[in-house]
Amino acid sequence: MLRGSIVALVTPMNSKSTIDRVSLKKLVNYHVSSGTSAIVSVGTTGESATLTRKEHIDVVLQTLELADGRIPVIVGTGANATSEAISLTRCFEHTSVVGCLTVTPYYNKPTQEGLYQHFKAIAESTALPQILYNVPSRTGCDLLPKTIAKLAKINNIVAVKEATGNLSRVSQIQHQVNDENFILLSGDDSSGLDFMRLGGQGIISVTANVAAREMAQICALAAQGNFSKAERLHQYLMPLHQQLFVEANPIPVKWACKALGLLATDTLRLPMTPLSEASHPAVEKALKSTGLL
Repeated sequence: MLRGSIVALVTPMNSKSTIDRVSLKKLVNYHVSSGTSAIVSVGTTGESATLTRKEHIDVVLQTLELADGRIPVIVGTGANATSEAISLTRCFEHTSVVGCLTVTPYYNKPTQEGLYQHFKAIAESTALPQILYNVPSRTGCDLLPKTIAKLAKINNIVAVKEATGNLSRVSQIQHQVNDENFILLSGDDSSGLDFMRLGGQGIISVTANVAAREMAQICALAAQGNFSKAERLHQYLMPLHQQLFVEANPIPVKWACKALGLLATDTLRLPMTPLSEASHPAVEKALKSTGLL
């Protein structure tokens, strides 16, 4: 359940910027029918930074209810204050979530020792499996392989989402983590297949929001060692991998979801704003080139 194509699910909102349950149900059903391995609810793509705590919890609980055991749900529980991350994590202890995706603390730039103590404290506060999430381009700090190796010794820290796009990190983490069961997940669609070719077990994907079946196929082929066929499909999706980041995530992917009828609106919370008119042609062309539109 923590391998393969895991979607970083968008959070659907209506025109009044409140949660759109009808679209959320449509999204969950789409991923169940498309073979997506798991859903990440309220991660970066799910606009965790702009939802209130109550909304955050509500979206996850609604996703669990709508999934109804048909697809595993991982919850985003990161924060830049350790106490806040612990508090949010504990909210889901008696639910059916299969794990927590916890981003490195943003803005305050902790040291490697600070990062170690942060994740250690969270893991020790819960029995839920923990997935480390390293995305320096957004957080301003980098969880280094040696720190990941220390954290991997903690029983319920089971995986890392590595979103640097630096493929050398795969071998570095493998070399330092002395646990063959520790899971490496890519957080970068463009290099995700190469990440798996080097030994990663899957990807937490933005592209899967609109090309769920194709992303599931790529991951299944990679797991089988059929990288030549996986590469052809990966290159076919490359325009999407690139253009879904023509503006800050999740701006383009929400527009794409609306264009495909998966969302009623592409509403985002300020300070995020809808896809600019200038970027519409690029995303539309990518959708058309991959036969989705």
